[in-house]
Amino acid sequence: MTEDDLIGREKRYEAVFSKKPMPIVDGDGVYVYDDDGNEYIDMGASYGVMGVGHSNPRVVEAIEEQARSFTYAQASYATPERGALMEALMDATPDALDRIFLANAGTEANEAAMKFARGSTDGSGIVSAKRGFHGRTYGSISATWKSKYREPFAPTVPGFDFASYNDVGSLKETVDDETALVLLEPIQGEGGIYPAEADYLEAARDLCDDHDAYLVFDEIQAGMGRTGKMWAHEGYDVTPDALTTAKSLGGGLPISAIVCREGMTEIPKGSHGGTYCGNPVAVAAARAAVEYTVEENLPANAERMGERLVEGVEALDTDRIVDVRGEGLMVGIQVRGRAGRYLSGLAGEGVLGLTAGRNVIRFLPPLTLEEEHIDAVVDALGEVIG
Repeated sequence: MTEDDLIGREKRYEAVFSKKPMPIVDGDGVYVYDDDGNEYIDMGASYGVMGVGHSNPRVVEAIEEQARSFTYAQASYATPERGALMEALMDATPDALDRIFLANAGTEANEAAMKFARGSTDGSGIVSAKRGFHGRTYGSISATWKSKYREPFAPTVPGFDFASYNDVGSLKETVDDETALVLLEPIQGEGGIYPAEADYLEAARDLCDDHDAYLVFDEIQAGMGRTGKMWAHEGYDVTPDALTTAKSLGGGLPISAIVCREGMTEIPKGSHGGTYCGNPVAVAAARAAVEYTVEENLPANAERMGERLVEGVEALDTDRIVDVRGEGLMVGIQVRGRAGRYLSGLAGEGVLGLTAGRNVIRFLPPLTLEEEHIDAVVDALGEVIG
């Protein structure tokens, strides 16, 4: 089937997504391939999903083994893989967190955080940050700053408010005794790759303690080793009441989780759940992805490769780069003009990337990148941006 046929077939029926100018038919490690056999370094990794690399052998083996055994059992039945994933997540997250709810997408984990907080406190208010992004279901878009996600579907869920990011004064003005939850990204992704300042997260922790509210870190994009730590908040001296994770968690399969303090789940039994929560095949993939991330020390590799990437980009002789920011392999390159035109040029050089707003090139590659890949990406960017 030709490229036009592959893309055209989906466009004929697609209800939501626009289509990139090339189809993807294969993937291996840090690379993806189109139907003509062209190779691309995948610096977007489908919005950071492929943290352990495309078709990671450990993940593939886990999927195959579980699929041959059985493919589904509802979460009220215990299964070997689900318990093993929970133990792996417990080992990889802060000791203060001791309860897990498994869902299917990042937005579902954030929705759970909102319900858990409202159901376990006397407050109902939810505070998130300007420029923040937390998903596209109703609760999640209500916590998401950009108006294009909220306004077409108004009225959104009541009780949400926004504080300026990295502005302690704004946070103090917004959090009060009616607040049940403060939901923050330790590094804002969709908002342009902005790391939190330490005093901001520390203030959020203190305010939640003072007002009997829960502090939840949305680590859906920044977690699972991407920033050089297993979890982005570990770069700060702040422990949340919960963290949400998805994307890289499943090694390419749909799964998410909220890992939280026990007191946060004091809601009526049966008041939250989902048919496919803890799907055994996705759970098996996630267990393999978590174990591979830890055993291969991918956070350390992300830190090293991220430093090399930032140093290489900053050394480019151009005035078209305004700023380079981020942590590990969560990097934003702010450019003059629209980032999209540079991404088109990069694709022509065999590199795929993302935008984060109008003028930021976003890189969220597999954490298995090596020096040769980083150097090739920097060279390609130099060609395109120069």
